[in-house]
Amino acid sequence: MSIENVKKIRKTIFAVFFIEYKTSQIFTFKAICSKLIVCGGKMKRIISNSENETKLIGKNLAKDLKKGDVIVLTGDLGSGKTKLTEGVLSFFGLENEISSPTFTIVNEYSKDDIKIFHFDVYRLEDVDEFYAIGGEEYFEDGISLIEWGELIKDALPNKYTLIKFERNNEEENQRIITIEEVNK
Repeated sequence: MSIENVKKIRKTIFAVFFIEYKTSQIFTFKAICSKLIVCGGKMKRIISNSENETKLIGKNLAKDLKKGDVIVLTGDLGSGKTKLTEGVLSFFGLENEISSPTFTIVNEYSKDDIKIFHFDVYRLEDVDEFYAIGGEEYFEDGISLIEWGELIKDALPNKYTLIKFERNNEEENQRIITIEEVNK
């Protein structure tokens, strides 16, 4: 067995533990794969080590999404927002349908009786443009995933899930993903 394989096995074994803090929890990816839910209003932090892990986090998140849920994705360019969205869409069997809504503002996907709206509001001048396209009307009609959602904070519903993506400066492919329920 190579040193690299031993390191991978160790990484997998040690990935099953988590450290709980007073107001937040930090989980390694393997520990939360089957339980990716924000409960009790607590903030959770998840470490993702690759694009595939970020997609899997999205896929696990999607298991509990329902009509009317709004997910706001924030973070730098290339931090994983679209990869998480790809994971959500893959849960619904729509992994081959995704395209970035950067120039169209919103893409709509449908599977059976559920609609998924993928917004990218980066190019909007202000929240008034979001209102002008009737953006808030989508929230009740399906699941809304909003990249750069902090730019339209005033238009967001009173309750939504905020997912923040941060790069780990020490590990190029690693992302720290913070999930928090917001109640205005």
